[in-house]
Amino acid sequence: MIRLALLLLLAAPAQADVLLAARTLRAGAQLGPGDIIFQPDPAPVGTASNPGDVIGLEARVTLYAGRPIPLASLGPPAMVERNQLVTLVFQQGGLLIRADGRALGRGAEGDAVRIMNLASRSTVSGTIVGPALVSVP
Repeated sequence: MIRLALLLLLAAPAQADVLLAARTLRAGAQLGPGDIIFQPDPAPVGTASNPGDVIGLEARVTLYAGRPIPLASLGPPAMVERNQLVTLVFQQGGLLIRADGRALGRGAEGDAVRIMNLASRSTVSGTIVGPALVSVP
């Protein structure tokens, strides 16, 4: 009898706590430890169950208080904001060119963003490589 109970216990699926938003978080807000609460229910597919997976990430959409946090609605925090002054960098071989620009969008590291070159007023596309730093091909 004890063996049967042990087998049933081992065969039962593991229950993970589901993470809920502790308060309503607007799109663009970075999640911290005080922004999440645990609920001892099974986590629906695609929702967060581990605080390490969400703390430090940015909400891409509004997250409502008391609702599960979908992993697809989170992403890395933005390094470039719209209208922010940035440095454009072009590097090929030993040649390095830097220019000032204004971001026409926002994004995180690795995201493509359009930038207006302040000297020529032309628009170029580049990849965000750091805070206020955009690499152009």
